[in-house]
Amino acid sequence: MATTLNIGLFGFGCVGQGLWDVLHRTKGLQTEITRICVKDRNKLRPLGAGMFTFEQNDILEDPKVDVVVELIDDADAAFTIVKSALLNGKAVVTANKKMVASNFAELLELQQATGRPVLYEASSCGSIPIIRNLEEYYDNDMLDGVQGIVNGTTNYILTKLTETTASYDDVLREAQQLGFAESDPTLDVEGYDAAFKTLIMGAHAFGTVLRPGDVIRRGITAVSSFDAVTAKAHGHTIKLLSQSRIRDGHLTSYVLPAFVPYQDPLATVRNEYNAVLLHGAFSDAQFFVGKGAGGHPTASAVLSDLAALRYAYKYEYKKIEQGTAPSLTTRVPVRAYVRSHSADVVSSVPFSDVEVEYKSGANHYVIGTTLLESLYRSEAFADKRTFIATL
Repeated sequence: MATTLNIGLFGFGCVGQGLWDVLHRTKGLQTEITRICVKDRNKLRPLGAGMFTFEQNDILEDPKVDVVVELIDDADAAFTIVKSALLNGKAVVTANKKMVASNFAELLELQQATGRPVLYEASSCGSIPIIRNLEEYYDNDMLDGVQGIVNGTTNYILTKLTETTASYDDVLREAQQLGFAESDPTLDVEGYDAAFKTLIMGAHAFGTVLRPGDVIRRGITAVSSFDAVTAKAHGHTIKLLSQSRIRDGHLTSYVLPAFVPYQDPLATVRNEYNAVLLHGAFSDAQFFVGKGAGGHPTASAVLSDLAALRYAYKYEYKKIEQGTAPSLTTRVPVRAYVRSHSADVVSSVPFSDVEVEYKSGANHYVIGTTLLESLYRSEAFADKRTFIATL
């Protein structure tokens, strides 16, 4: 790398502006944003017009640019930028979890073919350095589980729903007003965002490269105050959890709401914070907590990747390279809470063991054991009004 690391930046939204700020407050890193590519020609920005371009190739084909930092929302456009940057001999730093998860196998091939790295710490859990830890600290530890609260929007909503008497719709509106939720919150509240992060963390933790559709996913849109009260009565709170576990040599990965016991450390993680709990054969349990969203927390992860590039750092993907990654399975037992307006919908889940069954005029729920595969294929899972949580 050159004495000064020259950065071409794509996107100047919340995270892009956060990166500009933290770079100018970090002494000694010797980095400089030389050009910023944006889309909207009419938007007012806090920097002079000379810093901006509307043509991607002004950055991608500039031989003075060492690193492309990609911070845009459009995953397809982001992949085009990243691929072009690599083919033009530039290192890449990105925060786009959808782009990374949707193109993981091709990104591996591009890095191998070009010899240039793609770093994406900021794609998963904001300020928590989980990718680097999985890649370096746990590269030889036999992890058997990665659990986490990996989406700040849903954690904020569930915190307010379980700690107050507010409805889901009221809390969602509040989250949007505070900037914790997008005007269209689908990627967050339906669990897509968490599933992308689950795929990325799983590749580094276990060496298994999945496609986004491989991660069983369900969001929180059906949650109600009745579910919050029921969880509390059983000594639990509700969280949307990313879960990847090794069982009998196979990997199971899913994102589902969960009833979490109050004594569990994940139950204490509130509002927009994220947390990851790792289970290792040698290191036992390790717990990471930090802000999972926002301009400065995400920018701090981008900053960490830029600092690493000064030492020619790249992911080695050791567990992928070993060729011993566990295969995926959904034929594992899970304890589940299934609540619906309809007894017929609840009964569509083939429970092998029923612990609790409750019926009233408006709600019917069962807590019991079933196979994850059977739960996924049930009418209850497909019904948007039915709330499902694991225990």
